[in-house]
Amino acid sequence: MAKFHLKLCFSALILFCLTADVCSRGPVYKPPSVERLTDRFSPSTVDKSYDVAFGASNIHVTNNGTTAALSLDKSSGSGLVSKNKYYYGFFNAAMKLPAGFTSGVVVAFYLSNANLFPHNHDEIDIELLGHEKRRDWVLQTNIYGNGSVRNGREEKFYLWFDPTQDFHDYTILWNNHHILFLVDNVPVRQVAHTPAIGSVYPSKPMSVYTTIWDGSKWATHGGKYAVDYKYAPFVTMMRGIEMEGCVSDRRNATDSSSPCSRSGISSLDPVEGEPFSQLSRQQSGAMAWARRKHMFYSYCQDKIRYKVLPPECNAN
Repeated sequence: MAKFHLKLCFSALILFCLTADVCSRGPVYKPPSVERLTDRFSPSTVDKSYDVAFGASNIHVTNNGTTAALSLDKSSGSGLVSKNKYYYGFFNAAMKLPAGFTSGVVVAFYLSNANLFPHNHDEIDIELLGHEKRRDWVLQTNIYGNGSVRNGREEKFYLWFDPTQDFHDYTILWNNHHILFLVDNVPVRQVAHTPAIGSVYPSKPMSVYTTIWDGSKWATHGGKYAVDYKYAPFVTMMRGIEMEGCVSDRRNATDSSSPCSRSGISSLDPVEGEPFSQLSRQQSGAMAWARRKHMFYSYCQDKIRYKVLPPECNAN
């Protein structure tokens, strides 16, 4: 009788997995409640915020300019670049990712000035890495400062939702106090601007990019699984665009000196002000939850890659 009940329970579990798809995703966690920082800023349209960076034929703007579809096929990927360059700011995109077999596909929302400072560039990355078989999409965050491209500072997370079923907010906050990476307003990573991080902290004006492209050489298990174009086109949808911050003078695009005050907390600056200078207790708790439940790689724990960990790892 015990064997019969065990077999019955196992059969029920298999049926539940097939219908709910929870076995491939692992436990489903409800995130803690946090303040919605995205509600503090007004949304913008694609045409007011972005220009085409590449793959124009694979970019389609709909809904009166509020939604963009970016696709990757065998001929090309596609990407948008912000009309303005920013010394710092609050940047958001709500995205719905491609479903199905997406190994090697990379959807990226990031800041960079590599085109202006090719040997000394800064970068702040949110990269969503496609999956093979029934594995989840992976969220990868990274920063580079002043050309430190040989020393990535990656952290990787599993998401607590299916990013292919609906739109979710992916946010970067960058100011003089810290860099925050947020998903649906939940902070998942903070890079504090301390002496330990030094010149690696991004400091020069950057553009905002949203792209989809072929990362077969590295994206899935170090390039083990390449993009399979029989499942193309891979389409990511974007809306909920928010860009608020200190805009660079485009006439002096390579001038790294900022016209904006970054010396302290300013009540007049919505991105440098008190709500954005440090995490609240609620946000700190939510970030601890995200890192405990969903982070599976941090460069600060990679002693094989780093014989001597970067100084900011020991300062935390």
